[in-house]
Amino acid sequence: MAVIDIHVPDIGDFQEVAVIEVLVKPGDTVRAEQSLVTVESDKASMEIPSSHAGVVKELKVRLGDKVSEGAVLLTLEASDAAPAPAPASEQKPAPAQAAPAAPAIKMEASSYGGTADLDCDVLVLGGGPGGYSAAFRAADLGLKVVIVERYATLGGVCLNVGCIPSKALLHVAAVIDEARHLADAGVVFGDPSIDIAKLRAHKEKVVGKLTGGLAAMAKMRKVAVVRGHGGFIGANHVEVEETTGSGQEKTGTKKVVAFKRAVIAAGSQAVHLPFLPDDPRVVDSTGALALAEVPRRMLILGGGIIGLEMGTVYSTLGARLDVVEMLDGLMQGADRDLVRVWQKMNAPRFDNIMLKTKTTSAVAMKEGILVHFEGEQAPKEPQLYDLVLQAAGRTPNGRRIGADRAGVAVTERGFIDVDIQMRTNVPHIFAIGDVVGQPMLAHKAVHEGHVAAEVIAGELTGDKALAASAFEARVIPSVAYTDPEVAWVGLTEEQAKAQGIQVKKGLFPWSASGRAIANGRDEGFTKLLFDDSPEAHGHGRILGGGIVGTHAGDMVGEIALAIEMGADAVDIGATIHPHPTLGESLGMAAEVAHGSCTDVPPQRK
Repeated sequence: MAVIDIHVPDIGDFQEVAVIEVLVKPGDTVRAEQSLVTVESDKASMEIPSSHAGVVKELKVRLGDKVSEGAVLLTLEASDAAPAPAPASEQKPAPAQAAPAAPAIKMEASSYGGTADLDCDVLVLGGGPGGYSAAFRAADLGLKVVIVERYATLGGVCLNVGCIPSKALLHVAAVIDEARHLADAGVVFGDPSIDIAKLRAHKEKVVGKLTGGLAAMAKMRKVAVVRGHGGFIGANHVEVEETTGSGQEKTGTKKVVAFKRAVIAAGSQAVHLPFLPDDPRVVDSTGALALAEVPRRMLILGGGIIGLEMGTVYSTLGARLDVVEMLDGLMQGADRDLVRVWQKMNAPRFDNIMLKTKTTSAVAMKEGILVHFEGEQAPKEPQLYDLVLQAAGRTPNGRRIGADRAGVAVTERGFIDVDIQMRTNVPHIFAIGDVVGQPMLAHKAVHEGHVAAEVIAGELTGDKALAASAFEARVIPSVAYTDPEVAWVGLTEEQAKAQGIQVKKGLFPWSASGRAIANGRDEGFTKLLFDDSPEAHGHGRILGGGIVGTHAGDMVGEIALAIEMGADAVDIGATIHPHPTLGESLGMAAEVAHGSCTDVPPQRK
């Protein structure tokens, strides 16, 4: 048998991606196309497969290593020197956004000759924000719709164990922190008495109100909800293994749903790091939201938005925080000037912020989880934690729904490529949300769901206008709901510099905002970036912007609208904003770029 090197295949434009999971070890027998490692970039993960079958002889990478196309992952004693078959290629429409990098594996659709328990015009696989939005829009357009959802309530991760419960807890944390800040204004409250059980009940009440509303709206629209794990068994059929209870307990009953069109809205799941012990003190974001207790010392694995939001909650409730991040900064994606304001404000929450550092091992002990680190800022000794939060990104569920049996191409990363109408390589099957690529955000999924529903309705009813719908958003905003909030949309300064784009910046400091000063929260600023290329004649259209400060997420939508409308600095600055508000900082930032702002010192000529 030949001993060969297994290399990283073509992964598109991705370079220097971090290895976050090693799925095999020396001595393991692997088959062709079996996943070997998981790498992460831009908050998503991708599994890299083996090109040959054989026995692993030696690993060439470790956790935390960064790899690019051509890097050697391991040596393999190949049972067959011939490589695995290349994926079938086919002509596809242009993608709506950058296509997921790994090659898609195309399978021939299976045929199903049995009977169906239900039939519909549109089957939506997944009841999250994108899924229920697609279903409700299709129903409003006169179609017969079925949603397949494995959990007891609609809403998906976002409403049940994600965006909404985390914001309920973040609101409570913000009120506690604000009460403490009022001491500087002469109003002193006693230390809060926190009833964890009652706080959990408050969070569940918020979730219940929203999910209950969704159930009512589904009923009003006559959208049928089938609860269970759904998987394709053919190009026009999905089999559902029914579930019950508050979790995903299977009943043993199966139903088959026949459909004319389908929308895959299967979402994503948290990345689980293989070196962490199976212990209740090691949680992902769902486990953290359960709020079992408040730890004395907490470790956050990953310096992204999810981990930092949950860290904010636990810190306010009394936990001391450490965060470890393999890259050189927290909250990647946002400009560093925004993050610096957040980090200065939040420094008291942290005992250690370990950048360019990786976690090498973790052991469950009676006293806590003992964690070892390696890197530039790693502590010399292993550290003991009461709670460890895995916040190392999310991975799509495209390979968990039997898509190959419908002929739908899925990449090794689990993504499904779509065109601007959200159509997969199978013309009557669409996909939306996390499963189609970055950014993995609920507000993107909702708009994609509307597009898919309208295209389907147009095709089934003969409405040419609806059939021409497309997802053509210029920008998608991002928000970290920390304190202070950090929000950005469009081009960042770092991206402009990397791409050689000349911009004019308008930055309005909140230290000059009457409302921010009155609120005692003037640490933030609002920044707008305008096209300043020579052909734009100085003050061109807005390209992007960012805000750091309280309620930043509530205001960033105006920047997104300005970008979509092609506004320039005069358009925004001449729009009268109410005074005194935080929102007027947007108009003033535009005036700064224009050179007409009278609320800051005069600019040097």
